[in-house]
Amino acid sequence: MGVAPAFQSNDTLKPQPLDPAELNGLFERLMRSNRENNHGGSAKALAVVNRRQADRDLPAYVYNDLKREHLLRTGFVVFDEHYFDNLGGAGEAGAQERQAIAQAFGSFGAWEADFRRIGTRLGGGWGWGVLAFNLPPRQLENCWMADHGHEPAATVPELAMDMYEHFYQMDFAAFFQNLNWDRVAARLDAVGSIKA
Repeated sequence: MGVAPAFQSNDTLKPQPLDPAELNGLFERLMRSNRENNHGGSAKALAVVNRRQADRDLPAYVYNDLKREHLLRTGFVVFDEHYFDNLGGAGEAGAQERQAIAQAFGSFGAWEADFRRIGTRLGGGWGWGVLAFNLPPRQLENCWMADHGHEPAATVPELAMDMYEHFYQMDFAAFFQNLNWDRVAARLDAVGSIKA
């Protein structure tokens, strides 16, 4: 179980899952810049960190800084891949996804309101709103994340919303209307959250 790596051991990103020009209400230029510059830069930095960690002669303080950077860059790449992979759909959740989410939150609408509330609190700053599957109780929950290195322990991200400063003006309606629920459903199914 777990999240398949979004990147390879080098700095190669997996292919862009969508054409940003096809997104409804989200800024194509902003999406391209985020993917190529922010996301691509983190993938390249992660590759450098991975190579440098192999040096057995590093002083402890340098190695520890590399481990911290590894944590942050890995989180950046993984959550960005989830974010981009979330998009490119018509925004309509299927019956199974709605049922799995309603079971955890009381209703699909209650989940969406809470998820939007997280985004509103992060707007103008930085962080992530993440629908995650918490492994010990085996339940879905919404998580507020201040940065790339503070995912709640033992959770698997299912849906990610980027709320960093480069997206502070994001229209939540546009985000939701572009969600690709088939991809989210595949993740929910992988953790056993969807009941057949």
